[in-house]
Amino acid sequence: MAGQQFQYDDSGNTFFYFLTSFVGLIVIPATYYFWPRDQNAEQLRLKSLRRVHGRCLWYRLRLLKSQQSIVPTLKKAALLFGWAVFLLLAYKVSKLDREYQEYNPYEVLNLDPGASLSEIKKQYRVLSLKFHPDKGGDEATFMRIAKAYAALTNEQSRQNWEIYGNPDGPGATSFGIALPAWIVDQKNSMLVPLKLTLLIFYKCCKFIVILLYFQGTWWYRSIRYSGDQILINTTQLYMHFMYKTPNMNMKRLGMVLTAAFEFDPRHNKEATIRPTDNVVVPQLIRELGNINVKKKEPPFCYPYSLKARVMVLSHLARMDVSEELEEDQRFVVRKSPALLQEMISVGCQLTMMANSRGGFHAPRLVTIENCMKLTQMVVQGLQESKSPLLQLPHFEEEHLRYCISKKYKVRTLQDLVSLKDSERRIMLRFLGEEKYDEVMAVLGSIPHITMDTKLQVLDDEDSNNITAGSIVTVTVTLTRKRMLVRMNSLSQGDTNKSKTKVWQNKSKGAKKTTKSKKKKLTKKKTPPAPAAKPKQVNGTVVSVPVAAAKKEEDDASDKGSESDEGEANKDSPSERDEDSDKQSDTEVDEVAGDDEEEWEALQQSIQRRERALLETKSKVTHPVYSLYFPEEKQEWWWLYIADRRDQTLVSMPYHVCTLKDTEEVSAATKFKKEMQESKLL
Repeated sequence: MAGQQFQYDDSGNTFFYFLTSFVGLIVIPATYYFWPRDQNAEQLRLKSLRRVHGRCLWYRLRLLKSQQSIVPTLKKAALLFGWAVFLLLAYKVSKLDREYQEYNPYEVLNLDPGASLSEIKKQYRVLSLKFHPDKGGDEATFMRIAKAYAALTNEQSRQNWEIYGNPDGPGATSFGIALPAWIVDQKNSMLVPLKLTLLIFYKCCKFIVILLYFQGTWWYRSIRYSGDQILINTTQLYMHFMYKTPNMNMKRLGMVLTAAFEFDPRHNKEATIRPTDNVVVPQLIRELGNINVKKKEPPFCYPYSLKARVMVLSHLARMDVSEELEEDQRFVVRKSPALLQEMISVGCQLTMMANSRGGFHAPRLVTIENCMKLTQMVVQGLQESKSPLLQLPHFEEEHLRYCISKKYKVRTLQDLVSLKDSERRIMLRFLGEEKYDEVMAVLGSIPHITMDTKLQVLDDEDSNNITAGSIVTVTVTLTRKRMLVRMNSLSQGDTNKSKTKVWQNKSKGAKKTTKSKKKKLTKKKTPPAPAAKPKQVNGTVVSVPVAAAKKEEDDASDKGSESDEGEANKDSPSERDEDSDKQSDTEVDEVAGDDEEEWEALQQSIQRRERALLETKSKVTHPVYSLYFPEEKQEWWWLYIADRRDQTLVSMPYHVCTLKDTEEVSAATKFKKEMQESKLL
């Protein structure tokens, strides 16, 4: 059996193969995953948003950040350096001589393959005279010539060469190791293994320490933060105050919001308390007025809570703050929408606990809606009492007198959209052409939501028959369009109306057509159900028409007049029976067809819901126009069913975060008897 032979790399050439492979395994995947190829796409996206969002604070900060950021440049430089090293190593490997060559006796004797025996002997004599040691030739070369001659003339040597590639027969298996020979030298037999052992032990310890560090960091964050990256202490704080104050006004809500532990430097390293706050914050308090500074209830009296409250109120008042506080204000404002969303979730949990267990009062509907409204105010940087027209660019307080005059009475964005273009241009005469075009571009980009509701009892034979105590599934289809579409439709409607001639109008004295008597079918009337109301949490307030879904009564006209009855009396009883049988069969077929259609529609709706559960959608919808919010905010909506009389939630609010064009949302609720008698909005 052939032995094994290990060959160590004395010259270091074999090591270049290993090093080239190792660098290639790192550089190629790293280039695929870390090359900043989406930078151009982000620049193009920002360029497309410039016309509408060019004046927004988040847009200007994003441009400044992209210009000042050197991270993409560093990534490119590191990857290019890796590729340079890889190509240099590949070039070095390509220049290395091949140390192993296949043994061929014909090449040694300088003969063509298949030469005859006489040619081989003749060539051997010529080379022997030239390279024989007695003739002054090289001994090693002569030994190679003699070995090649034996391989071609000796039958056993020739057979060994043809089978094993070696005239001497099978040799030892050779393995090349990309390590220098001094590592396994007998002189270093104790030192090198000891060093390798220590090196391996050090690497293992380092790997274990790094692994434990990351595991500990993950565990520490998991026990401190909720699933929405909100401190659990903050969630408990919100639950305490919402349980303590079910009916919370806007002033109290702002105090609870800014008491979050996210603004405390002891719990969050991003929050900062500076020595200069003792001078700057009291100045802002004097300018803001009464903000309950003397309230001794903790944690509202703590310095971090007071500072965060001042930052939010100064943001809502659109006050200029010093450069020292500007970064702190952006931090507080950036955190506020997520904290308000956590407050809504806490309110929903308390509502479910009150409905299931009882024993305490759930948060009132006004508290939940104030959280949503405060989110809008923070995103837009606008106080509750201010006009929504101030959301538009170039609008100041002194400009509002042009809009709320007796002639126009424009108080909301919807009123501004409803105006004719000529009247709108006259009213906004204080704006130049360029500013007016910018205002119209922003106004046209504001969303306009329409809502279509459908009520069904899925586990009943008649899904449209809603009775007290039944579980009603409310399916709401939200459709988003831009205000520009509405403005165009209004202008087209005015044009069509102006084109209508006077003589084309219907005369007021037109005769009314006589109607035959109608017999009402005995069907149950469906009581009005609570309506779903969408509410935007991060952008422009858009009023949406809300109405309770109602099932209409079906009427069927009776046959005829007295003459028809006379003709019917002439028919025989058998004919009347046949007609009644045919009529009943027709009604049964119609009912069966309606049931099949209703069943198919039900199955399709169930399949759509299952697909919606399986689909993973991005929460990137449309950027909100916000002049003073420091971060890009997407359009998100709250959808819920409420009882206005009792000021309670009928269904838990659903956070719609994927509404781009159309979104379908379903919610199940128990239809109570008192809902039938109450007037719900």
